[in-house]
Amino acid sequence: MKPDLSLGPYVPGAAVSTERRSVVSVLADFIELCKPRIASFVFLASFTGGLLAAGPDSGVMSALLAALFVTLVAGASGVFNQVLERDLDRLMPRTQNRPLPSGRISPRAAIPFAAFLAIVGVAGLGVAYSLLSAFLALATLAAYALVYTPLKRYSSLNTVVGAIPGAMPPLLGYVALAGETGAWGWMLFGILFAWQFPHFLAIAWLYREDYRRAGMLMLPCLPGSEGVAGRQALLYALVLLPVSLLPGVRGDAGITYTLGALFLGILYVVASAAFAWRETPTRARAVLFVSLFYLPLLFTLTLSDPVVSLVLGN
Repeated sequence: MKPDLSLGPYVPGAAVSTERRSVVSVLADFIELCKPRIASFVFLASFTGGLLAAGPDSGVMSALLAALFVTLVAGASGVFNQVLERDLDRLMPRTQNRPLPSGRISPRAAIPFAAFLAIVGVAGLGVAYSLLSAFLALATLAAYALVYTPLKRYSSLNTVVGAIPGAMPPLLGYVALAGETGAWGWMLFGILFAWQFPHFLAIAWLYREDYRRAGMLMLPCLPGSEGVAGRQALLYALVLLPVSLLPGVRGDAGITYTLGALFLGILYVVASAAFAWRETPTRARAVLFVSLFYLPLLFTLTLSDPVVSLVLGN
């Protein structure tokens, strides 16, 4: 066949290349459905919980595998969430280009994908670890997809309800390796529970018009809610500070963790206090910025003492 020079120079295999790009694009959309940035936080949180339960000398690979299973369940939760909210996502500029509302992926394709992730994640925890970890992971998925997601249409309490499954990853990782809940698991749960509020309130304030347009009852969207998001953010940042110091007070963590948690907690309080004093886009973004490096740094600090002990041979 003679090439059509009006469309540019003929390149052998160009059609195959275009097809490959199409496959890559589809794969990228399925990955996007899993919310990779959130998934990375989930992986770190569950890995931290698992490693604290098992110890760094023998539990690294087991903690990594448990974190992978927990992350698969979290990915399934995110996909189910987007399936249920695709009509609302079409109404918001920041979400309307996601794979489902844009039509690049259909619900008929997304639902089996989410089910597959959930089955692999839950079954993996049940077979490789314990039935308790599998049950808690399944309950977390159900709470997120079937309770928190629809509640956003009916009540501003959705943030509190959603913070419960949102705080589960480190506890799930801990339970997977320990076979039971423990002090570290619950302390990490408490830290993550409190951390979420300034983070999500800043996001909800920044995108309050989007949420209002979609009919989601987020706190900053409600009539007469001026100043509430900032005050709530400050309240939970103040709660987070002593909660994050609890491992050091109890003796479960050493001085490295305690000083680091104190510094990070004060920074979070200062950013939230500025947002509470005056709600502006710059101050909301400052809270969001601090929150995004607070969590990975704090989880890294929880591992600093056992890792140092391992290196020193203590």
